[in-house]
Amino acid sequence: MRIAIVGAGIAGLAAAYELEQARRQGAELDYDIYESASRPGGVISSRVVPSPCADGTVLEHGPDSFLTEKPAAIELCRELGLGDQLLGSDDAQRRTFILVGRRLVPLPDGLMFLVPTRLVPTLTTPLFDPITKLRMGLEYLAMGWLRRARPGGEDESVASLVRRHYGQAVVDRLADPLLSGIYGGDAEQLSAQSVLPALVRLEAEYGSLTRGMLAARKKQHAAQQTGAQHGGQHRTIFTTLRGGLQQLVDALVARIDPARLHCGFSADLLTLDASGWRLRFHGEPTERFDAVILATPAWVAARILREVHGPLGQELAAIPYSSSITVNLLYDEAEIPPLPPGFGFLVPSVERRAMLACTFVHRKFPGRTAPGKAVLRCFAGGMRDESMMEESDEEIVRRMREDLRGILSIACMPQVVEVRRWPRSMAQYSVGHAARITRIREYAGALPRLHLAGNAYDGIGISDCIRLGRAAAGALAQSLQRAAVR
Repeated sequence: MRIAIVGAGIAGLAAAYELEQARRQGAELDYDIYESASRPGGVISSRVVPSPCADGTVLEHGPDSFLTEKPAAIELCRELGLGDQLLGSDDAQRRTFILVGRRLVPLPDGLMFLVPTRLVPTLTTPLFDPITKLRMGLEYLAMGWLRRARPGGEDESVASLVRRHYGQAVVDRLADPLLSGIYGGDAEQLSAQSVLPALVRLEAEYGSLTRGMLAARKKQHAAQQTGAQHGGQHRTIFTTLRGGLQQLVDALVARIDPARLHCGFSADLLTLDASGWRLRFHGEPTERFDAVILATPAWVAARILREVHGPLGQELAAIPYSSSITVNLLYDEAEIPPLPPGFGFLVPSVERRAMLACTFVHRKFPGRTAPGKAVLRCFAGGMRDESMMEESDEEIVRRMREDLRGILSIACMPQVVEVRRWPRSMAQYSVGHAARITRIREYAGALPRLHLAGNAYDGIGISDCIRLGRAAAGALAQSLQRAAVR
């Protein structure tokens, strides 16, 4: 069996690794992985700053970590011999601020998935006005007259769900900045069912989100106590690699036969005939394959599949994407004012600033920044301001520094500046996403040995992409094994 993997981001590399493992265990398969860019890894990119500026400081250009509770990334790192390089976030420093005017206000203690679970912090936070606080308290009583009922079984936006329970102020000050920071998205467009399914379940069971979250927290605490009694250890929320996430990409590439990785190959069209799949590349001859894994953004998969299955292509093309910009600024810590104690801050859209968020990298992951240095990683673009993608690096840096001057009083020049653009890179799980994915799976399932992987389907994180990539490759390897038995 000859298999094509289109896309060498983390999903495609994970699929190739899985196939390579199967091949070394005796599976009679052949594969090639094609990437349109000049390098593999997709949005994962990091650099270690050399001496004399900031010896050993890690700068991440794309994602900086993965969620510890999702095991696929950690398991893969350990398989690749990177277990000793895993580094957890310094959760003792984990505090996030929200910009309100020129003031950074900490998120109130006890906040879980946008839901307040502690009375005193909720009542005393300056993040909300008295009427909003009263409404948040009454929500615990599941006062039906406070919120308009959601039509039974229908999806709605995260903003709609939060607004019905807590009001517009909580959308503006919590839902909007948090989801903009995670997805680069818009709370008015993102699906509650797909983005916050736990809240949808809690509403169905308890009526009150606060009441439901308190019950869930009680169960979680009991589970943690049981785990501690059985020798379980506390797990940090985020995990990364000491030398940057590029280590993961490099380790995967090292396990793949270099003759099978083809960069600079842009897939143009996929067709199907009696002999199997035929894949055409820009400026290259058509290649024949028995199976295909499309580990590309959905909009790229839609273009490639346009002649194979019209409805599938239309559904894939309908998944919206946001673009993002990251700006790493490295400072001598002695030259900037003291930063607030935490991981960084989020900027609500109502503040009308260019910046979406800022991470204090040297606080989040200890040991990855040279002593005496501070790294501030700023985010811009997203669904809020796609036009920034067209601005020059100099203008983007100017706008980030202008915001930092107004928010943190940082006026000095950074010692290192690195800007990266990631056009149409983050899938947006808009209202109706779950139903769309059901249709996509039905259409794709009707095509022989075609698999889809990436952040457009069932999770946007690194672990999700690894899981989907390996699952696609594993399914093909198993089908080959079953055919051999017959």
